[in-house]
Amino acid sequence: MTPGLAIAVLWIGWAASWLLAALWSNPAASRAGLGREYLYRATLIVGGILLAFPRRVPQAWNARMWPLPPAWGWTAVVLIAFGFLFTWWARLHLGTLWSSNVTRKEGHHIVDTGPYGLVRHPIYTGLLLALAVTAATKATALALIGFVIIVAGILMKARLEERFLREELGAAEYDAYAARVPMLVPFTKRRTANGV
Repeated sequence: MTPGLAIAVLWIGWAASWLLAALWSNPAASRAGLGREYLYRATLIVGGILLAFPRRVPQAWNARMWPLPPAWGWTAVVLIAFGFLFTWWARLHLGTLWSSNVTRKEGHHIVDTGPYGLVRHPIYTGLLLALAVTAATKATALALIGFVIIVAGILMKARLEERFLREELGAAEYDAYAARVPMLVPFTKRRTANGV
């Protein structure tokens, strides 16, 4: 098996398992609605197409921008696998509160333990790691543009989720969580003199 094939298998396996796990979720008590979700969804689709399917484009857009060292292939496989494991840790920790849509589930509450004690959106953190490594491995202009567009879409969705959860669960409680836990990059919150 080549590193390229291993990366493809990882992505297919993660996507298939993620779709199957969608069946394990509480019913939604309220939703942000498609109107509020349209922009980030369209952005993610465009970015995904550019990152995943840039075969039939002019050579200048599909040419490698930098050489990849021989050891990079398997290093990339390990990093992508780590990103996917991080998403699954977060998914399992969230349990039946997870949703692909911006929703409030029955019995919803702020989860601030496990990976949610490291970042507020650990699924996105793991996914962004896997996407960044995939784009770096492809090393084409379209892959990098696709990655940047996906980052923009994920940031839009994360901000929408946070606004929605503030409305649904209470601004004071959510703001206290946001004040102590970074959004996407672990260990980036400053600590004050008293450790908070």
